[in-house]
Amino acid sequence: MRPSGRDVSEMRPISIELGVARHAEGSCLIRCGDTHVLCTASIDERVPPWMKNSGLGWVTAEYGMLPRATHTRTRREAKNGQSGRTQEIQRLIGRSLRACVDRPALGERQITIDCDVIQADGGTRCASITGGWVALRMAVNQLMKAGLVTSDPLIDHVGAVSCGIYAGQPVLDLDYSEDSEAGVDGNFVLTGRGKLIEIQMSAEGQTFSKDQLATLLDLAEHGVGSLVQAQKAAFV
Repeated sequence: MRPSGRDVSEMRPISIELGVARHAEGSCLIRCGDTHVLCTASIDERVPPWMKNSGLGWVTAEYGMLPRATHTRTRREAKNGQSGRTQEIQRLIGRSLRACVDRPALGERQITIDCDVIQADGGTRCASITGGWVALRMAVNQLMKAGLVTSDPLIDHVGAVSCGIYAGQPVLDLDYSEDSEAGVDGNFVLTGRGKLIEIQMSAEGQTFSKDQLATLLDLAEHGVGSLVQAQKAAFV
């Protein structure tokens, strides 16, 4: 039995609220159970110097967690410098979102996705990717409406979900109580069409088989399907 009482293939409740940041070109508040992340997209009509005159657009991401997003207070990274964990997560978010972008169609401009965790209960990087796509979609819609891009640069939806082996069972969408005790856990990033972008898997104190990995991937496909439906519903 999972601590939450959910079925092994059951997601936490998902909600996506658009336009929560007045000044950003795109923004949403994504809630995956008790994990809440504010995602914003900011358009810059310049690219990094190393990309100048390439004709290609760029999407990058930054990630942070408020001090009391977790059970105990964490010190602000602005004071201590970014941790390796934070750098790894924001690179993952950027890679994941760029996988769905036609960079020539975006044109020589940069969109920065900021993901700020308000409350954490497991799966913050996955919620950031899923909500980051929504903010990116909103920013691209503004570019298209203004006639600054002539074709849609977003190739597909992108969503991410965690899966793991908890109490001997493969389960979908781990919350903190499960993630902290899971023998195996991973993050799966997929497109709306079910194509793989990235899988991060590791075992702690045990191993896992190819069959178990296949089961976890099946769960992830189911979970990302639910997330994509939530993304689509947010724009209706």
